[in-house]
Amino acid sequence: MSEYVVGVDMGSTSTKLLVATPDGRQVLVLSRRSPWTNLDHGQAEMTAAQAIAVVRELAAEADRRLDAGYRIVALGVSGMAEAGVLLDAEGTALAPIMAWFDPRGGAQIGATPDAFRAEFLGRTGLPVGPLASVSKLLYLRDQGIALGGTTFLNVPEYVVHALGGPRVAEYSLVSRTGLIDQDDSTPWQAALDVLGVDESILGTLVSAGEAVGTIADPLLPAGFQGAALTVAGHDHLVSAVAVGATHTGQLYDSMGTAEALVRVLDDTLPFDARERLALAGINCVRHVIPGKFVLLAGTKSGLLMRRVLQLLGIADAVGRARIDEETMAFPVEGNVSDAGLAVSGARNDDGVLKIVAQSDGLSPAELFAASLRHGNDMLAECMAVMDREVPPPTSTVLTGGWSSMASVVRSRSALLPAVTVSTHDEGTAYGAALFAAFAVDSRSFEDVAETFLSSPLLTTERS
Repeated sequence: MSEYVVGVDMGSTSTKLLVATPDGRQVLVLSRRSPWTNLDHGQAEMTAAQAIAVVRELAAEADRRLDAGYRIVALGVSGMAEAGVLLDAEGTALAPIMAWFDPRGGAQIGATPDAFRAEFLGRTGLPVGPLASVSKLLYLRDQGIALGGTTFLNVPEYVVHALGGPRVAEYSLVSRTGLIDQDDSTPWQAALDVLGVDESILGTLVSAGEAVGTIADPLLPAGFQGAALTVAGHDHLVSAVAVGATHTGQLYDSMGTAEALVRVLDDTLPFDARERLALAGINCVRHVIPGKFVLLAGTKSGLLMRRVLQLLGIADAVGRARIDEETMAFPVEGNVSDAGLAVSGARNDDGVLKIVAQSDGLSPAELFAASLRHGNDMLAECMAVMDREVPPPTSTVLTGGWSSMASVVRSRSALLPAVTVSTHDEGTAYGAALFAAFAVDSRSFEDVAETFLSSPLLTTERS
């Protein structure tokens, strides 16, 4: 009987399921588009039922493709933070999942007491705005949903719960809710008071890779039943671990729908440093690696680039390859300056694509080059702020879907130090599988990771 571990990536663009051997040999990758319903004003949502249905569909396909008599020994779930499910005492989802980039909640967090917002930055390590989950919870309360007696689970935590696990809150995910004091990683009472709830709004605090029950969902195939469950944590941090970007001198740039810069810290920074960073939109939060923290600077450059390509009618790999080649024919900054063609909106507190064209004869490639230029400008701002608090990095690992485009790699290489591109296509799902392997291994995480990540990739099937 073949034994495998599974990593699930609940991503903003797609949901992925990766099967690997317990020593890290990848054997199967499956993917489905994440089932968002796009609404006006930048809003997007999916139901909890839709989210778990995609996971069940992927598991059913894996069952058809794997060898007869296989057994899944552990399953880890990573994915987006700042999006989750509000459950009542009976386990009913009380509202759809709002996407992390959904602006709902911005007005509500802005209306909280001045003293709360003044302390929020340094206490939580997060900016005041609609991204932190507390904002979405305030919005739901204003929509008439009583928060008393409910539990908020981030999407990966909810999937683990729906498959048979308890209600848990993994440190790297719950660190981004706005409900946690970064000094000691415990619930922040002032945030609970603003919501009018107690600590039960969160699940039991657990570390990434900690075994938290077993699969008991009757809708999953027999080969999955009884597998150990674990929450692998926040996707950007999990994918950084998967490519070995775990040292303080490294910068990890994950370019998906969000572009995230990750820098590892051995401990959290002081309150005033967290406050300065949060004012600039940079988070100081828990890592998925036990005892570690990270600086996490995010932009919405990937979201804007996606929208640029959509406006240009580019929706497939052929179209992306064509505009990539055309953009590479230009200098790295493009042939048109911002005075002739400018893109904006990539700040993490924005996300609205704005295009200002003040020249004639512009081409699609010039528009894409302008989006790359704007992305670099936003990253330069983030880097400057981080470099004032911690030593500058000496090397960069670039990964994510956009890193497959030569024009994107060239653009970021003009700004970031010593860039290398990860060759691993599915870092988050692979990293989630690593944490699944750790959940059923008695060795230290470092030892499990060394074995797992040194295995040659052997992908036999992909869809």
